[in-house]
Amino acid sequence: MKSDIKLIDYLAVRRSIPAFQMCEPGPEKAEIEEILRLASRVPDHGKIAPWRFIVYRGEPRVRLGEELLTLALQTKPVLSEEMIQVERSRFTRAPVVVAVVSKAGPHIKIPEWEQLMSAGALCFNVILAANANGYVANWLTEWFAYDERAYPLLGVGSDEKVAGFIHIGSTTFPAIERPRPELADTVTWVGGDD
Repeated sequence: MKSDIKLIDYLAVRRSIPAFQMCEPGPEKAEIEEILRLASRVPDHGKIAPWRFIVYRGEPRVRLGEELLTLALQTKPVLSEEMIQVERSRFTRAPVVVAVVSKAGPHIKIPEWEQLMSAGALCFNVILAANANGYVANWLTEWFAYDERAYPLLGVGSDEKVAGFIHIGSTTFPAIERPRPELADTVTWVGGDD
């Protein structure tokens, strides 16, 4: 990898674009399939694929927004007009939204924690694969990823969890760098004299 300067250059500037800054065009079905095929190449102890994808495209995203708004109003009956629009647009901000659903559970050999981490790696790999195909992407969870009342609407089973919603599309906005942690604040060295 170190000899592939293109990958090094990409990693040095990799940046998510906010979903509300996304627009058409989004990937077509064949491109989405390629993105998901590439993304599936993640660490997966035991080769059990403890995750799956749900791809949201087209008109059903509008319906999902309305249904999520209904749920949000059940929890908080008074929402500002701005928040009503936010709820309605949860799945229409980007042309394509891919849910990464964790199927982690008890296994005779593979710890559940490793299965969960595989789903997390999958979320990030969807972003990388979308970028490699010329699209911008953002990994979001949002409240309904944790609200099981929304699971039937989203196509998520009662024995599953949402690892993330990856929004994919195009943008006319520049990627703006954000502060990154200093290595001195995040790295503990054990051994070595240099």
